[in-house]
Amino acid sequence: MEPPYDKLDGVLSTTSGYMGGHVEKPTYNQVTRGGTGHVEVVQVEYDPAVVDYQKLLDVYWRNVDPLTDNRQFCDVGESYRPVIFVHDDDQRRLARMSKRELIDSGRFDQPVVVPVEQAGTFWPAEDYHQDYYRKNPLRYKFYRFNCGRDARLEALWGETGGAGSAADALRD
Repeated sequence: MEPPYDKLDGVLSTTSGYMGGHVEKPTYNQVTRGGTGHVEVVQVEYDPAVVDYQKLLDVYWRNVDPLTDNRQFCDVGESYRPVIFVHDDDQRRLARMSKRELIDSGRFDQPVVVPVEQAGTFWPAEDYHQDYYRKNPLRYKFYRFNCGRDARLEALWGETGGAGSAADALRD
């Protein structure tokens, strides 16, 4: 999820990490093994004078499978469940409205399973997870392709173009 946000004007930084669980300072191995309650997340720091929260939500939707719980593409388990964590009432309202608009659009025959939850403590992931797509561009692209991520995003959203599309994420 870092690439589409990193390309967006007004995004100051993205940090991979974990949220939503009950273990202090979780590690990748603990989180992916399960039982911690954490989800792999990306914390996005942005300038609201340049990009608004609604645009961040739009980018989110176009880069996840909102129809599948406890999995994203080939990654399976509770730590891969799609979720929008919000920090305040305004974000909660906008996130719920965004989800409702997606449901009401009739785009999908299946339910949109992404919950909107209160943000808790954010734990940054280990250094080797940060900017993985930049540090390991060939591995990252191979993973995206081999995992079926791009094919699934194309099936869900079509060729969306513009910032935040699956195609954009691969142009790095």
